[in-house]
Amino acid sequence: MANQNKQKNLAGAGLLTAFAASLCCITPLLALVAGMGGIASSLSWLEPLRPLFIGITVLVLGFAWYQQLKTKKEIECDCETDEKKSFLQTKMFLGIVTVLAALLLTFPYYSSAFYTPNSANAAVVSSVNIQQVDLKIKGMSCTGCETTINRAVSKVDGVIKVASDYKTGDAVVQFDKLKASVDKIVDAVNATGYKVAGKDLTN
Repeated sequence: MANQNKQKNLAGAGLLTAFAASLCCITPLLALVAGMGGIASSLSWLEPLRPLFIGITVLVLGFAWYQQLKTKKEIECDCETDEKKSFLQTKMFLGIVTVLAALLLTFPYYSSAFYTPNSANAAVVSSVNIQQVDLKIKGMSCTGCETTINRAVSKVDGVIKVASDYKTGDAVVQFDKLKASVDKIVDAVNATGYKVAGKDLTN
């Protein structure tokens, strides 16, 4: 029973830390599905802690596997061999937990697959009316953050093209100045929960 509880606790701790490590990137997807863009950046403060959570996950699951593989050598009493292991004590259970943890830890690298391609307004606009604004955005930490911002900005009437980059914290927006304005674009970004920290308008 003690081994079973230890195995369950280690597996649970490994999943929990793996989930925490990917939470800042899962949140934008959950917010998009729920239609609650305002919470998309609420957990971006976890991003600097991601390496720590990954390290804890690897250590916890590594120790769990060590315990799992060495238990057979520790059985000295014949009476213990007759006791049937529960599923929580099996290698299969630990393997499932390990796979789930790996999927959570690598989520930022495939998160873009869960988003539909961004499509800004495709109206024909005279080049004379096209302006570009470069935005500095605080809170982006993965491709999910980029997609959340791209979708929000592309819904603004008059926006022609939008591309954001979480690595640099930049978003470049081209728009028809007769229909859209920088203020409307900034408001669309801020409504997602991310914040515009700076803007540079070019013709």
